[in-house]
Amino acid sequence: MAGALAFVGTTLILFPYLFFYAEPGYQYVLVHPTGSKSAIMDEGIKWRGFAQVIPWQKYIDVKVVNADEETGEIEGAMDPIPIRFIDQVTAKAMLSTRFQLPTDPESFINLAIEYRSLQNLVQTTLIPTVREVVSNTGYMFAAQDYISGSASDFRVAIDDQLKMGTFSVQKIEYKDTLETAIEQKSRSIQEIRTRYEVNKRLDNEGKTIRIPHDINESNVIVAQVIVDDVILEKAFKKRLEAQRDESAKRQLEQQKIKTAKDAQARIVAEGERDKAGERVAQEKEQVKALIAIETKLKQEETNRKLAQLALETEKLRAEAEKVKADAESYKNRKLVSAGLTPQEKAQIEKETAIGVATELANIKFPEVMIMGGDTKGGTPLESLIGAAMTKQLLPKKNQE
Repeated sequence: MAGALAFVGTTLILFPYLFFYAEPGYQYVLVHPTGSKSAIMDEGIKWRGFAQVIPWQKYIDVKVVNADEETGEIEGAMDPIPIRFIDQVTAKAMLSTRFQLPTDPESFINLAIEYRSLQNLVQTTLIPTVREVVSNTGYMFAAQDYISGSASDFRVAIDDQLKMGTFSVQKIEYKDTLETAIEQKSRSIQEIRTRYEVNKRLDNEGKTIRIPHDINESNVIVAQVIVDDVILEKAFKKRLEAQRDESAKRQLEQQKIKTAKDAQARIVAEGERDKAGERVAQEKEQVKALIAIETKLKQEETNRKLAQLALETEKLRAEAEKVKADAESYKNRKLVSAGLTPQEKAQIEKETAIGVATELANIKFPEVMIMGGDTKGGTPLESLIGAAMTKQLLPKKNQE
């Protein structure tokens, strides 16, 4: 029983020296009593065998912080990084980076032996390398280009150089002579302006030549690079504000010009519209007048045709009357040649009939009439009537 208790007690005492718990988010270097070294890359209960355990945090944050910002959870807090753009504009870069320790045991053990602690790695390698890369990247860009759309290229250049090594560049200097004319003739002011152009160097295969830095040589992995902000110098900001004001004024003037041109175009359009309306109105009046004239001409043409038809009708009637008269004349000639004309004959017959009727009306017969004699010659009444009629028909000359 005592032996068992002794064994349990000995085991409990020796357990922390034989095993340890590897926490998530850490890597461990084990230095054994024999001097050999090993690495624990994952979490869980691990065998240590009386080895010394040195913990290393897997991920390291290096960040530019403000004076009032807390830095308790940041392994590498640093001040804003000064940069100078190629157009001599200065600025301060605010950067946030995250690094990961090497994932292969050999590189990790070498790193742990070389730097001995995480703070040494941060202060002697990570922070200086980040500041150098950011500062050198500023020389590859112009501040005017940065604010005009090259900000993303600036961030990509920093990320690429931290991961793959800095670019080997060639700086070319240009001196431009500017002449400004003054009021007097044949006189001008010359100004020499220096500008620079930075180009990446290429090898024989056309690939960019890179210069490795300590982060690459230590096999530290750059997990994340974020450019939080680039604070430009006040003078450049004032110049930008002046340019912005000038641009705003120019845009305003251009807008005024455009408005004036639009107003002019509107006035011209309205004038053209009025002229078109007047032209249409006049054309309508002309059309109305033409229609009236055409209508009158058509009426006159119709009247003329009607008159012509009436004339032709009268001619036909006259010809018909002439034909009829000729026929009557021909008939009369025939009748005359034969005796009385039919008119005369008809007139005589008419007058005879009228005279007989008149005489018969005026005859007074005796109230007493004696009838006698031979009946072969007719009755006495018939004799009297015949005598009276004969008397009436005889011309007055004969009666006298």
